[in-house]
Amino acid sequence: MIDLAAARARIGRGGVLLPDPVPAHPLLDGKPEIGRGEYSIVLDKGDGERVYKIVSSPADYFLYTADDRPCGEHFPVIFADHGVVGRAISGYPLHLIEMEKLYPLDQDSPASDLALRLIDTYWSACEHWSRLGMDMGRIALYHMTVNPLAMTESMQQALKALSDFVEEYHVLPDILNANNLMMRKDGTLVFSDPVFIA
Repeated sequence: MIDLAAARARIGRGGVLLPDPVPAHPLLDGKPEIGRGEYSIVLDKGDGERVYKIVSSPADYFLYTADDRPCGEHFPVIFADHGVVGRAISGYPLHLIEMEKLYPLDQDSPASDLALRLIDTYWSACEHWSRLGMDMGRIALYHMTVNPLAMTESMQQALKALSDFVEEYHVLPDILNANNLMMRKDGTLVFSDPVFIA
């Protein structure tokens, strides 16, 4: 198995978290923060089913709100776009999205096993295409769609939808970070936010 921390460090993205504070907003006031990533902050809505996600990356915003965004079993359900709630230190607007609550991968679950296979395959393909620089991830993801892995048809369709989205929106894929691969209560693997802008 790959060393995930080392792999992310090699591409200059190890341990980076969004430094911005949670903006003041009536929907967010008093809500506990339950997660933070490179481009997002997640707060618990309090109903056990939904979260508020503050996103600073245009890539994430497109992924969650575009009319032609990837949908289906392996992508998050989005309930509302509550608009811009501030501006990040990076200069990008902070968008507030209401979405289904997802969970970290349970280490001994089929979703975790599938995620690790995807990560391993993706990393191997990135290494193979590393001479392409920043484009290696796009090409690696594309090759995962034309050389099908032994997995369900719905996951293969999800990889194709993600690859098409990456090409259409000129964003980069990130399925090396296990936090970008989460699961539902029922154990379904979900691409929670597998894209970024270089």
